[in-house]
Amino acid sequence: MTLLQVARSGRRGLAGLSKTLGSSSRAFASQFSSNEEDYSRFSGDAARKHVTWPRVLNSGLAEVDPELYDIIEHEKNRQYKGLELIPSENFVSASVMEAVGSVMTNKYSEGYPGARYYGGNEFIDQAERLCQKRALEAFRLDPAKWGVNVQSLSGSPSNFQVYTALLKPHDRIMALDLPHGGHLSHGYQTDTKKISATSIFFETMPYRLDESTGIIDYDMMEKTATLFRPKLIVAGASAYTRHYDYPRMRAVAGEPSWRPAGAALVFGSGQRQRWAVPAHVVTTTTHKSLRGPRGAMIFYRKGQKGTDKKGNPIMYDLETPINFAVFPGLQASAGRGGPHNHTISGLACALKQATTPEFKAYQEQVLRNSQALAKGLQQRGFALVSGGTDNHIVLADLRPKGVDGSRVERVLELAHIAANKNTVPGDVSAMVPGGLRMGSPALTSRGFIEPDFEQVAQFVDRAVQIAADLKKSSGPKLKDFREALEKEEPVALGALRREVEDFAKQFPTVGFEKATMRYKD
Repeated sequence: MTLLQVARSGRRGLAGLSKTLGSSSRAFASQFSSNEEDYSRFSGDAARKHVTWPRVLNSGLAEVDPELYDIIEHEKNRQYKGLELIPSENFVSASVMEAVGSVMTNKYSEGYPGARYYGGNEFIDQAERLCQKRALEAFRLDPAKWGVNVQSLSGSPSNFQVYTALLKPHDRIMALDLPHGGHLSHGYQTDTKKISATSIFFETMPYRLDESTGIIDYDMMEKTATLFRPKLIVAGASAYTRHYDYPRMRAVAGEPSWRPAGAALVFGSGQRQRWAVPAHVVTTTTHKSLRGPRGAMIFYRKGQKGTDKKGNPIMYDLETPINFAVFPGLQASAGRGGPHNHTISGLACALKQATTPEFKAYQEQVLRNSQALAKGLQQRGFALVSGGTDNHIVLADLRPKGVDGSRVERVLELAHIAANKNTVPGDVSAMVPGGLRMGSPALTSRGFIEPDFEQVAQFVDRAVQIAADLKKSSGPKLKDFREALEKEEPVALGALRREVEDFAKQFPTVGFEKATMRYKD
């Protein structure tokens, strides 16, 4: 019996087909039944009763892996009763988390929408195209002048994909020096060792801050660029608390050079179009102040760049090399690469949220909270690199307090405050740096406003004093400091932790309901 005959014969045809195919037809016949009915039918079928794994595959995490489930519940508790101050962290919404944990993770889809190397990608294509559309809308970009790749897996890979697309091996790159607030992926190297893969495959030269002001020394950067003649200048940072002078950067780069502008600061500053005109390429992570899943986007110019001497149009040629660098260049090979479709789906959801009035209000509050944190620290005698902040980051120089970032980070961690040690201008060690990097996005997501960040500044001040006092008694070695903390916790630290927990528990959790937590202490 053919399928055409089945279609014409209705139920009678289906019964005939079942008789022809035997037990294998039951999956076809049960397409509208529940899973429980299917499991029961499998168990009663002699040929299929050994097939028990579908039930296990549909069981929840608590049942399948209680050990991992318990770890996750402990992490929920940590987020509930702690203060997240790391500026590159945030709490994703329940809707984004739902998309990331969806069936979109099951599909392989090497290639791009409409040009995949696998079948069955109709809805994957829809999700990726929707994500691209929303990315341009969120940044108010004209799709005739800008394009975007949303497949890059994270920020550092996206940067390297841009380098690979626009440069040849050993071409020259200029970027902000890591100890002065730059990012490792921009080509950091020491006098004796190339640390970043970027510095291995390309020739890199840093530009730096004016250490007297904490502001980028644009005059020196321009002089260095004139001598070094880079093919690409990176305008982006990891711990720079001021806005870039993008027109000045564009003027230094000149038209022959490509210049990707790292957009990690764009969302935090709320200046969503600040980079749009001068940059050729923009890379941005998606999991920080955008509050999306862990990933990255690459924006690139399209359309007409200018005209030649005869008046003929000169077009941008960025889309093809950038897309090729992502796939098949750096995220490919059969069975080992391809886009993370669950991440792209979660990003599409986050980008929709980014166009709402709530998100605008959130970003404005991020800035006000960052200012409140900076002011609260300065009132307590802290020195801030650059003297303050224009964005979501606050970078404190702890050296005048007689302590370093490594010691303070550990004390804060024991008090359930997450921040990160960071180099500041003049540092000689990245392992024991003099700075502490903090930010406002995550706690703002939990509903913090300015008075709350003033309280946070007081908590940080107390932790710094505890670390400074313990350093005096334990000596100059970080190892001895850590051993002293483990041997006997200072009374002041225990009191601080209890106050931090009581304070943090007053705010809603994001992404999960705190009433459902296993651990509520």
